[in-house]
Amino acid sequence: MNELIYNIAIWLDNTTYSTLLHESYYMYNWVESTHVLTLMVSLGILFLIDLRMLGWAFPDVPASKIADRLNIPMLVGFTVMFITGILLFYAVPVRSAQSVWFRIKMVLLVACAVNAYLFHKRMNESVSSWDSDAKAPKRIRQGAMLSLGFWSIIVICGRFIAYDWYDCQYDQSAFIDFVAGCVDGQTRF
Repeated sequence: MNELIYNIAIWLDNTTYSTLLHESYYMYNWVESTHVLTLMVSLGILFLIDLRMLGWAFPDVPASKIADRLNIPMLVGFTVMFITGILLFYAVPVRSAQSVWFRIKMVLLVACAVNAYLFHKRMNESVSSWDSDAKAPKRIRQGAMLSLGFWSIIVICGRFIAYDWYDCQYDQSAFIDFVAGCVDGQTRF
């Protein structure tokens, strides 16, 4: 699997637009800045919704009212954040694909997607019974706590991607080489 990911990353890295984006004097910085700004907007909104579900913010406002008003701006932010994240990967695919932090981030993003699906499903099924309560039911609060934790770790991993503590260019343990996706005989970047 690591060799397949590595070969795809090499192929992407050899495309003209990947090189242009990475070597652009302004564009890469604009994409990265947009990614961070939309991350702040969308996660700020998501955290507000999660905090409401936990009863720690706006306990007097119905949960459905907060969710209805904030879902669209949050989804717009997530969409832009997702697109710019793909562009950031596309700009430096080999280094990104072989980053322990990037891989942890991707696994957690999948966990967040599953959690969000379950969270919304549970909320929509039961919101009429607790909408005006200060706290959501236990299962929804657990989903909110998972969301806060997962997204916090994702942001930290996103910041660590810029650092090369576990890159394949260094001698690492076999475990780190495997987790980072290092492939024997690869050209070091």
